[in-house]
Amino acid sequence: MHALFIDAALESAVRDVPVPEVGPDQVRIRVDFVGICGSDLHYYFQGANGAFVVREPLIPGHEVSGRVDHDPSGRWPAGTPVTVHPARFGQPRPGIENDPHLWSGGSYLGSASTWPHTQGAAAEYLVVERGMVRLLPEGVTVRRAALAEPLAVALHALGKAGTVEGERVLVTGSGPIGLMAVAAAAAAGARVTATDVLPGPLARARQLGASATVDVSAEDLDESAFSVVLECSGVPQSISAALRAVRPAGTVVQVGMLPDADRSLNLAPFIAKEVRYLGSFRFADEIDAAIDLLAERPGIEAAITHEFRLEDAASAFATAKDSDASGKVLLAL
Repeated sequence: MHALFIDAALESAVRDVPVPEVGPDQVRIRVDFVGICGSDLHYYFQGANGAFVVREPLIPGHEVSGRVDHDPSGRWPAGTPVTVHPARFGQPRPGIENDPHLWSGGSYLGSASTWPHTQGAAAEYLVVERGMVRLLPEGVTVRRAALAEPLAVALHALGKAGTVEGERVLVTGSGPIGLMAVAAAAAAGARVTATDVLPGPLARARQLGASATVDVSAEDLDESAFSVVLECSGVPQSISAALRAVRPAGTVVQVGMLPDADRSLNLAPFIAKEVRYLGSFRFADEIDAAIDLLAERPGIEAAITHEFRLEDAASAFATAKDSDASGKVLLAL
């Protein structure tokens, strides 16, 4: 089978490797689509995602959809459309028994955080444990299902904030995760404002459900105007702006990842307004709700702007890096 490998910064290749064997209580999937995530871009362009350095050839990709190729149990016939929860959870810890995504010792598809690396989904076939497989309901296309993982990230963040129906919600940064946050908040009944510094992402945010958009390179946000802010850019200036924009006793959920380094932030509004500032990391089981939402709101598929063949991965990464030109970029296998 063909698989895409990232060997180091700006070095990738499609190689022929054996089709993986299926073990006990596993399922082999014929992959149709893999979404390109920010972590994949870091691995390709920098050879590392934060502290996680590519030390051996890495198959990227954790946003995956496809069809069952072989289920040894016979429970799911070949051709059954599916997506995948990309996490293998570690060992429970006291106090966070219900937060498996925070347990230590787990792994995530397409990640250099483990050794050996956890190989990802950018390959013709993928073998995963049965518990990671999610069947698609009728009406959810395999293409749309490639959005289930990033939409689950957004739903997890929105869940941290609580009920948002009728509330003013600000989404800062309208890249792929920001677009999923816009869609999730709009579906929950919020009045959503989205920000960015480029026209392309702002236009896509309006398409996904934002009732207002703000180009923060040219306009100021209303201060203390929003009950909830979903900060999806991971830019320190945007975090400071989020703390100014949230109302007193409001909630800021940090969704965008930042480098593991000291950064300068203005925390005065955080203190003076008694803001709840919460982190949000991946998700637990929200992928099931994401699949339901993709069935309910097929228009979320509009976040997908480009498809590339596996052999054109370098072009796919370059396009995904151009946030004005692209929303979600898929590798089509």
